[in-house]
Amino acid sequence: MTFYVPSPTLAMTGDARDALGRPLRDLRISVTDRCNFRCSYCMPRDVFDGDWPFLPRAEMLSYEEMTEVAAAAAELGVHKIRLTGGEPLLRRDISTLVSMLRARLPEVELAMTTNGSLLSDHAEQLASAGLDRITISLDAIEPALFCKLSDSTTDLQDVLDGIEAAVEAGLTPVKLNCVVRRGLNEDQMIPIIERFRGRGIIIRFIEFMDVGNTNAWRFDQVVSADEMLAMLGETYDLQPIVQPPEAGVARIWQDVASGQHIGIIASITQPFCGDCTRARLSADGQLFTCLFSAAGHDLKTALRQGADIGSLISQIWNARSDRFSELRTEETPPAPRVEMSYIGG
Repeated sequence: MTFYVPSPTLAMTGDARDALGRPLRDLRISVTDRCNFRCSYCMPRDVFDGDWPFLPRAEMLSYEEMTEVAAAAAELGVHKIRLTGGEPLLRRDISTLVSMLRARLPEVELAMTTNGSLLSDHAEQLASAGLDRITISLDAIEPALFCKLSDSTTDLQDVLDGIEAAVEAGLTPVKLNCVVRRGLNEDQMIPIIERFRGRGIIIRFIEFMDVGNTNAWRFDQVVSADEMLAMLGETYDLQPIVQPPEAGVARIWQDVASGQHIGIIASITQPFCGDCTRARLSADGQLFTCLFSAAGHDLKTALRQGADIGSLISQIWNARSDRFSELRTEETPPAPRVEMSYIGG
């Protein structure tokens, strides 16, 4: 068991700190719970089928309401906002939200996570609206395996075109996220690196996480960070580097020959609850203080009643003591948890 140890990186001043001294620095806003992929670790098709109760539009926050929450969070110390889903590019006129956030919060970093399938049609507009960076999920570079893992008929080339469009639009450094699962796509790590090596794209490999209750997670499916590093070390001379500001929760290595940055996010075997500064807002206005929460805090009702949202967020954050991943063991029994597609990864 890993116990919480305050990180020296958390010594920043800020208005909101939780019960363990962690400040509020990051806000993830899920703009929709819908997606055009059915990746089994997030939205397995046998669960998220035609009968799944996706959020009706009337229940979702407007862009004005999302901007109000973001502005209140910024007053409490948030300096990075990430738009997620579901698939955020499915939300109509998403660049309008980016423009609103940029106008209201000119100093805040704005990012987005997307599956990339629609990105080539949006990248330039998103950049013009004020988006700073983009992260694209890509679990395989082999076309047939890509379709299998995404459980979609999307052409891999659509995602590759989206990546190129993001680079050309200046949404850099572009990050690629690959969730690695034993027996499924470990053999895709090297081909993904080779496809993008030397392009200035940060490639990150992520341990398979037990988010939600529908992805049939098992510990023996996790390819650990140490295993990934050993596999990569057979091909590349990797040296750890001082973490760049854009590294986030990833630990970054550099391929000596090419300078390629490769990150590994070890959320299972090397949890980072002690440094977690994230809150998550669902599309229908629930605020979550942990990716593994069972329930959120209703901001939508408070917003529509004219309440002081900043004060409410502060109270919620001040009471936070979440550190699920540090307390998890292989024997941890399943417990109700919110689905990843509802609040973003």
